[in-house]
Amino acid sequence: MIHVCPLSRLEETVAQSKANWLLSLLSANMDMTRPAAILPEHHLHLVMHDIIEPQGDMTMPGEVHVRRLIDFARRWDGRQPMVAHCYAGISRSTASAYIAAAALAPQRDEVEMARTLRALSPSATPNPRLIAVADMLLERKGRMIEAIRAIGRGADAYEGTPFAFPVEV
Repeated sequence: MIHVCPLSRLEETVAQSKANWLLSLLSANMDMTRPAAILPEHHLHLVMHDIIEPQGDMTMPGEVHVRRLIDFARRWDGRQPMVAHCYAGISRSTASAYIAAAALAPQRDEVEMARTLRALSPSATPNPRLIAVADMLLERKGRMIEAIRAIGRGADAYEGTPFAFPVEV
């Protein structure tokens, strides 16, 4: 199970889920403290902005980020939950949970995963750039992109409500 949450609910989500793996997707210079329950080797902190095209000196999600995310997900044994978070728990974190699920279960249907994501999180709006790069790296032939496009933009929210996304490990 991958628990998705905003930064403001990180400690609470890690404690409630008993997670021992953590995926952080935050902008540069954003402070965060790794919860004590998470060993350093079970924490991946990716630095990127929540953008889909180049903007000034912002860091756009790219192939290096997504490769590291996929490799991290594949190292996870799934025995205890993982938490994925970004600042708001709406875009980068929901995209990363979807990407991890696709990486861990190549046979899993992209549309089913996207619909599950939407059912669990009405505000989920996965970052399209992360999804497009993952679709290419996982050789999903545009199916991830189309499935996420089909669920549309999530409901407006300042931050997402934590939820648990099922994955096959």
